[in-house]
Amino acid sequence: MTATHPGHGAARGASGAHAPAARLHWAEGLTVFAAVTLMIVSVLDIFRGVMGIAQDDVFVTTPDYVFRFDLTAWGWTHLVLGAVGVLVSLGLVRDSLWARVAGVTIAGFIIIANFLSLPYYPVWSVVMIAFSGFVIWALCVARSPGRAER
Repeated sequence: MTATHPGHGAARGASGAHAPAARLHWAEGLTVFAAVTLMIVSVLDIFRGVMGIAQDDVFVTTPDYVFRFDLTAWGWTHLVLGAVGVLVSLGLVRDSLWARVAGVTIAGFIIIANFLSLPYYPVWSVVMIAFSGFVIWALCVARSPGRAER
């Protein structure tokens, strides 16, 4: 089987376990996935923030919402979270440890902000929560190159 597929058995050692190189590629792929997804989520959050600051008519208003905030305040919240998320995603591209920790943190804050703003833009909030959840998953599952060899 290795004669027809030369690279097929190369990633496994004598014990059948994947070689550290294969795990590194998996970790790098997840980190890049998290960086790109966080970049997209953050840019869209910036646009959402600008719409909120401009009092755009895209948002639905709910008079009896417990966490009722001014739409401009929500706009600034999303704008700041988006700007920080863009910076963190650039750090993730460089595979920095601080960016991995900050990526999980900022994605968590984006989830909280979108949960609290569900009545203003429900479908989009759910989409942003899902994407941010993928970012957290990817950053928590992928191991850095130094830890993957242990």
